[in-house]
Amino acid sequence: MKNKSLIGTAAWLIAFLMAGQAKAHFQMIIPSDDMVKQTEARSLNLNLLFWHPFEGIGMNMVKPARFGVLVQGENYDLLPSLKEAQTRDRGGNVFSSFQTTYKFKRPGDHIFYVEPKPYWEPAEESFIVHYTKVVVNGFGMEEGWDEEVGLKTEIVPLTRPYGLWTNNVFQGVVKVNGKPMPFSEVEVEYYAEGSAIKAPADPMITQVVKADVNGVFTYAMPKQGWWGFAALNEDDETMQHEGKHYPVEIGAVLWVRTHDMK
Repeated sequence: MKNKSLIGTAAWLIAFLMAGQAKAHFQMIIPSDDMVKQTEARSLNLNLLFWHPFEGIGMNMVKPARFGVLVQGENYDLLPSLKEAQTRDRGGNVFSSFQTTYKFKRPGDHIFYVEPKPYWEPAEESFIVHYTKVVVNGFGMEEGWDEEVGLKTEIVPLTRPYGLWTNNVFQGVVKVNGKPMPFSEVEVEYYAEGSAIKAPADPMITQVVKADVNGVFTYAMPKQGWWGFAALNEDDETMQHEGKHYPVEIGAVLWVRTHDMK
């Protein structure tokens, strides 16, 4: 009985420690600007990271399966333009990331998107695929920001996803295979660029909201900077790892930026 009790206690402790290590992963596309004006340089830098954004903890990223931009209903493949880079996280460790420079040639909203290759997460015993988007306005023509790329899962914004003031409310609808996904869990994190922000407790790092019966979620962003929304669901299909089948977490991720009113 004593041995069984010790085994049970050890198993519980391992599970507890693993749960504590399971931080929110976010695929990121962070552009150098969210609104490109006619009077500005027409080149935009984009950084692709696989990160714990609030804490500034990096992870290695491999070259994505897809990377492109949707402009005025036309899709452009940008995967060949990606260059591997080394990015240092807040702890001083260096991780693989990807970068590119995009030159604006036409007005309108540009929806940049990435489909990463599946990431095996041993702590959760599942694969992770985060289909990620960011919308950048070109030359003041506000057209196309609510178009759907056609990803397996994506957040379709109901609030224009640029030109946002701090404390604005953001709304989006979570879709899986083109249909609204009711009651999806949406993780929200702030990308703490520069100096770290001290969270008083772990639940303050990753905010969590749920979509309603129509797949719509709402969140007010309290600080200037980049905010990531990750709507998480489980894929119908599984993937193999070392001969066993495991579930696949599919995430619809959207990044938006807020600005302080000065």
